[in-house]
Amino acid sequence: MPRPILALTQGDPAGIGPEILLKLLFSREEAPWRPLLIAELAALKAVASTVPAFPWERIRVLSSMPDRSTLEDDEDPGSLWVLDPVAEPRKLDLGTSSAADAGAAIAALDAGADAVRRGVADALITAPISKSSIARHHLPSFRGHTEYLAHGCGLERYGRDYLMAFLAPDLQVALLSTHLPLTRALKEIQPESILEALLCLDRHAGGRLAVAGVNPHAGEGGLLGEEDDRDVAPAVRQAREAGLDVHGPLSADSLFARARGGDFDWVLALYHDQGLIAVKTSAFGQATNWTLGLPYLRTSVDHGTAFEIAGRGLADHRPLAAVVETTLELIAGKRPSRRATKAGKR
Repeated sequence: MPRPILALTQGDPAGIGPEILLKLLFSREEAPWRPLLIAELAALKAVASTVPAFPWERIRVLSSMPDRSTLEDDEDPGSLWVLDPVAEPRKLDLGTSSAADAGAAIAALDAGADAVRRGVADALITAPISKSSIARHHLPSFRGHTEYLAHGCGLERYGRDYLMAFLAPDLQVALLSTHLPLTRALKEIQPESILEALLCLDRHAGGRLAVAGVNPHAGEGGLLGEEDDRDVAPAVRQAREAGLDVHGPLSADSLFARARGGDFDWVLALYHDQGLIAVKTSAFGQATNWTLGLPYLRTSVDHGTAFEIAGRGLADHRPLAAVVETTLELIAGKRPSRRATKAGKR
């Protein structure tokens, strides 16, 4: 079978994205996949000292988006194909994201999405971007990869059919909302939005689903808040009536531990940090950000740009390597169900 082709974007070039990409490619001996690196040559050269023995002679620079056959027919397993989305020499100020850096991050993301939509690559893996830099310099409404890519596919036209999800070794979590202030995220917790998210999660992942409660002890029958009984429980009932294997609202203080133990395949968290604190506490650096619902496979690391260490040789590429491994499992159909862990348990 041909080796899968993975398109990897640079993220914010002033962050650690270019460094972890170089380190990943340097360590990929006999890798069962081919890279299509979408990054500025200027950004890669800016962090060249962090990987002194990097084989620059293996770089194959592309002037435009290639045909898939160009990569598949390459008989050199060590070739490193690079598509520069900017193709202009420039000096980078590592650790500080400028308008040029934000623009280059978006250009790389657009090119990566184009590669997977054309079938040139089998999956898109994105390095960290600076949401604030992109919003400040170019797109005021920008909130992250998830919404940007979903909008590019026109998913909002058909109702909510995409979710930010995280795959960790023993925990799988989807988020009802993503990067919103908590006061606004709480307003998003409505029966309609919860039902849409559950239907999306079942459609694209499946398995035994659980919904985290909003309040301590999922409201304790109304004693600790009315939202769980008023908003969450009706959505769960409707989802069960539609045939979904879903339970909740369940107290979030124990739900994630239960899911890690195999009681559930997926947890739907009702706001960003409710889910991400659990994921990053249990598996920081090992979790994969997966955008459910896109017409192509997109994954990413579970960390940010780390501007404070950019270019210093301190960035760890192993979280990115873990994402690559999970992405290959997704391509092969080996994830995300964990039902076998406690088959038949009810």
